Amino acid sequence: MLDHVSFGVRDVAAARRFYDAVLGPLGYRCLHSGDDYAGYGAEAPGFWLSVAEHPVPADAKSGLHLCFVAPTRAAVDQFHAAGLAAGGRDNGAPGLRPDYGADYYAAFLVDPQGYRIEAHCDKAA
Repeated sequence: MLDHVSFGVRDVAAARRFYDAVLGPLGYRCLHSGDDYAGYGAEAPGFWLSVAEHPVPADAKSGLHLCFVAPTRAAVDQFHAAGLAAGGRDNGAPGLRPDYGADYYAAFLVDPQGYRIEAHCDKAA
């Protein structure tokens, strides 16, 4: 349904350091970049960071989060570890989430801007 999603940030270089780290284990990389933008994906950018004068304030109670598909459960684990090492905060350790589905394996982070992100794999171990 969606073609892409964009997050406005004050500092694209700082945001790139975090997203380069967390998205790499999932098989995504920065495909397009400049001083004020970066586009991530596997074949085409589906997630963009761009400089914004007034980024939407992060609000943990808003319900807003972005979930990235992971190819394996090990990639979910690597996403989470890389995010913590790159300045993110834990928002749910890697593990099964049976409330979401029998094979729903996910990890949750809060990025350095305060946005909530997730990686999930729904393949059986």
